[in-house]
Amino acid sequence: MSTIQPETSLSNHLHDERAIPTEPMVDGTSVPPGEASADFLQLLTPDGHRTPNADYDPWVADVDVASLVRLYEDHVVVRRIDTEAMHLQRQGQLGLWAPLLGQEAAQIGSARSLRSDDFVFSSYRENAVAYCRGVDFTDLMRVWRGNSHSGWDPYEINMAIPSVIIGTQALHATGYAMGCQFDGGDQVAIAYFGDGATSQGDISEAMVFAARFQAPVVFFCQNNQWAISEPVERQARIAIANRAPGFGIPSIRVDGNDVLAVMAVTRRAIERARTGGGPTFIEAVTYRMGPHTTSDDPTRYRNKEELDEWSVKDPIKRLEAHLSSMGALTDEVRAEVQAKADSVAAEVRAGTLGLTDPESLSIFDHVLSTESSWLERQKSQYSAYLDMFEGGAR
Repeated sequence: MSTIQPETSLSNHLHDERAIPTEPMVDGTSVPPGEASADFLQLLTPDGHRTPNADYDPWVADVDVASLVRLYEDHVVVRRIDTEAMHLQRQGQLGLWAPLLGQEAAQIGSARSLRSDDFVFSSYRENAVAYCRGVDFTDLMRVWRGNSHSGWDPYEINMAIPSVIIGTQALHATGYAMGCQFDGGDQVAIAYFGDGATSQGDISEAMVFAARFQAPVVFFCQNNQWAISEPVERQARIAIANRAPGFGIPSIRVDGNDVLAVMAVTRRAIERARTGGGPTFIEAVTYRMGPHTTSDDPTRYRNKEELDEWSVKDPIKRLEAHLSSMGALTDEVRAEVQAKADSVAAEVRAGTLGLTDPESLSIFDHVLSTESSWLERQKSQYSAYLDMFEGGAR
């Protein structure tokens, strides 16, 4: 497919570095950053109606009914994993969990657009992305159980371990993308982060380097309306996507609860990066239906009316309505999807409960790629310290 080109018909959606706007992105007005109206690309309405779009329909032309059913299964399974993890944390089996309830379409639509050799750099909430990349369910839980510094080998699934420090993964993604560029490969890196992270300097620094070197990287911002307990309006007066053109990076706003639209814009951005067109900034407008983490109580800072408003836009309900309108969501399909979700949830629970405590000295494993005398000295000293106690080092 061809590289993204600036088009007048998309002037309210996409900005290319060759035609950086002098006015705000959406209709020449300062669009509130949390506003979810006609200021973004949408292919599936909340009631499941398919909206034609001549510019983006070709990017999802191969998504047939069978593909939509598979995407629906992804949504249901991921939400079931999320629910099971919430239960495990409440039962004292996980130390913490960052739920993604309501953000499934943004993560699945983008993750299913990647090639297996593309590399993902995520925050701590992209569990749906990890699922799409094929992470082992038990590995998904190791960090939150406190059994490991990381849950999986990044090179097995081409996805870095979750970044808890806000925004750092954007720099990692840009550096990796520059490495791919220098090596002559056509792999693409993608960085996932939330709206709150865009206030961090790391995001701006990453975009400076990505724009300067035309790095093959996609910046994927999930604007879920809340940076912990502060609304997005507290940090941005206009759409977050408006910031990227100032760095020379084209940007687009998309309905983050519409899996088809997310897939279309991500595929286009990835193709642009893969063919030498440089970075793209995607703002997926979505909503965090649950708490920021399991240590958070969202009822203290947001009202029920807001939650009810976004519940109507639920990504799973939207897909169900669309599939039902085509006669594709039969009782048999529902039963098969639910059975798959229950089976995965059982694996998640069994794997979590089956995790054993790590040996104390394993904390020194994988710190460096080669042996180091000072690290060995620390390990020896820590071992001697543990030997002072009954049972010694475990």
